Parts: sequence; structure tokens; C-alpha cells
Amino acid sequence: MARYPESRSALLPLLHLVQAEDGYLTPAGISFCAGQLSLSPAEVTAVATFYSMYRRTPTGEYLVGVCTNTLCAVMGGDAILEVLGEHLDLHAGQTTADGKVTLEHLECNAACDYAPVIMVNWEFFDNQTPASARNLVDDLRSGAPVAATRGGSPCSFRDTSRILAGFVDQRPGANDGPTAGDATLAGLRVANELGMTAPDPDESHSTAAGPDDEKMTEQAVRDQPAPGPQADLPPTNGAHS
Repeated sequence: MARYPESRSALLPLLHLVQAEDGYLTPAGISFCAGQLSLSPAEVTAVATFYSMYRRTPTGEYLVGVCTNTLCAVMGGDAILEVLGEHLDLHAGQTTADGKVTLEHLECNAACDYAPVIMVNWEFFDNQTPASARNLVDDLRSGAPVAATRGGSPCSFRDTSRILAGFVDQRPGANDGPTAGDATLAGLRVANELGMTAPDPDESHSTAAGPDDEKMTEQAVRDQPAPGPQADLPPTNGAHS
């Protein structure tokens, strides 16, 4: 709390700290945060329910999230989620009986260049297939070593929450992940090969009309609010004037 000019700004890391202790946001944890920051439990709950990284139900040692947004879905994310549900005999949001894996249906992870993507306690596992996903959760449950594609080996969900609360990540090499990979830089590489550059924002624009001006005019028209009802519109709902 002392890190922030206003103590209430510590709410987000405090919520992560609660997860580090309890495994999810318990009612006692909500009350603790409210008492520490002079907030009401309702105010804390409003924040906790807004952000998807805060869990409101007990969570396993490994939170396995499968992205099924557009690109991941096209590349097989839906199939991966379905296969994992059958393999683990549960639905998204549930936890295996041994407490090892909680399966989560995630929204976009901003890793479309490596789709389909799975995250384990927020560590990336890129270019997954149904078979590799099954092997991944089996290794997590058996305790076999697992290495993320970018970043370190996943630690437990509670340890991850402690790191997100602001404590130093003590794992060897945890912060030595690779830089942007080839797929991420593909667009930049093509732009360089074609000699493409971004327009100079300080460059003055010509006042002469041209195709671009026509496009801008069309865009300006499209951005106008829709017209209101007109008097000559036909009556609705079978009414007659």
C-alpha cells in the first residue's frame, strides 16, 4: 500500500495476494482488502468481477486456459478445448479431482501469430494441437518437467499470483525469455523487403483534391449520425394515418 500515493490503488495487487494465499478470491479475502483500503466489500467485489485474471472459485495448481477467439478458433482452438474437456472429463471452469488442473475458456491472449495458444498460469504454449495439449495436461498432472514456449516453466497458480502481486520472481531464468519470434516479426520483415515506410506525421498534406480526399469525404459521411424519422415514412404496426 505504501507504494502508491492513494492506498486504494493497491487493490489490484492485494487481490492477487489474496489469490496467492487462498487460491481464489474468498469472501474473507474480499473483506480483508476492503478493511485494509477503507473500501466497502461491494467496491472490492466490483473490481474483482471486472478483471478476468481474478478467480472467484477454487482453482487448481495449474490454470490451463484455451483461447478460442477468431484466429485461434480457425487454427484449432475449439477442437483443443473440446478434446481437453473430454480427456479431463470436465467442462471449462471445473477442476480435476486431484486438484491439479483447472480448465478455462479464455478470450484473446494477444498471441494470434502463434495460434492456437494455450496458457498455463499465464505462461505461453504456442502452436498447440489436440495431441500436444493432451500431453501437456498429462505432464502437469504427473509432475513431469514442462517448459513454456516463451518464458520459464510454469510455477503453481498461487506462486504466480504472488508474482503478479508484485513480489520478485525467484525462478532461475524466469525473466530470460526469448525476444519476439519469427512469426511476430514476419510483417516487419516483408515491409522492409518491399521498402515500405510509415507516413511522416509532420509532412504537410496537399490541398489539391484527389482520390484520398474523396475517400475521406465518404468516411466523413459514414461517420455522421443516422437521420431521424421523416414525416413521409409509412406507418408502422399496421397503423393508418
